Amino acid sequence: MTTADSLPIVFVHGTRFSAGQWSMQLAALRGEFDVAAVDLPGHGERAADPWSLSSSTRIIASAVDALDRGPALVVGHSLGGYASLEFARRCPHHVRGLILAGASASTRGPWATPYRWAAKLVPRIPVGRLTRWNDRLLRRLYPPEVVEATIRAGYAFHTLPAAWDEVLGRFDAGAMRHVKAPVLILNGEKDTVFRAGEADFARAHPHARVELIPRARHLANFDDPDAFTDAVRRFARQLLADD
Repeated sequence: MTTADSLPIVFVHGTRFSAGQWSMQLAALRGEFDVAAVDLPGHGERAADPWSLSSSTRIIASAVDALDRGPALVVGHSLGGYASLEFARRCPHHVRGLILAGASASTRGPWATPYRWAAKLVPRIPVGRLTRWNDRLLRRLYPPEVVEATIRAGYAFHTLPAAWDEVLGRFDAGAMRHVKAPVLILNGEKDTVFRAGEADFARAHPHARVELIPRARHLANFDDPDAFTDAVRRFARQLLADD
C-alpha cells in the first residue's frame, strides 16, 4: 500500500504537550499513510493563541484539508481526544475514523472535582519549576527518542486552566452519538482513571470497540510506542478494507 491509496491520519496531543508527542507514531506511519500532528491553541507553536474548543476544531480541520486526501482518521489523546470528539460533532464529513486514547471518561460530575482543583493550583506554581518536574519525569520514565520532541517543544501550563475549564463538565458517553464514523477506544491497561467510562462510551456508538495496550498507563503511546502505533495502523487498514 502506498500513500496514494491510503487515508490521511491527524494526531491531536494531550494536556500541556504539543505535536511532538506523536514523533514516534509519525516516523513509523509516514511511509504508509499521509500523517500530520497539530498544535492545539495555546500549545507548542501556537502557545500565544487563546484556548478554545472552537479554535481547536478549526485547527484540526485545517490539518485534514492540508493533507488533501479527503476525510481523515483522527487520533486524539486525553485533552486532544475530547477536542477530537468535538471536531467529529462539528465536522462529521472530515472524519473517516476516530481513535480516542485516554479520553473515555466522563468529564461531568464528581470525577471532575480534583481536576478543577488542580487547574486552579497550576498557575500558582512557577513555570520553571513545573518545567523541571516534567522534564525529569519524562526522562526518568521514557527513552530519549520517545520524549525529546515533546521536551523541546515545551509545555503549555498557562493554557491548562482554560482548557480544562471548557472540557470539564462537557463530555460524557452521550458525545459518542454525534460521531458518524467508526471509533476505536484505545487505552492503556493501567490508565484506570481515563478509561473509567470506556464501556459506556463503546455502548453509545454502533461501530465502536475497545482495545487495551497491556501494562501501559495514561501516556500509552510513550509507554509502548510500537503497540500504540500498531493499533493505529490496524484500525486505519480496517477502515480502508471496509470501504
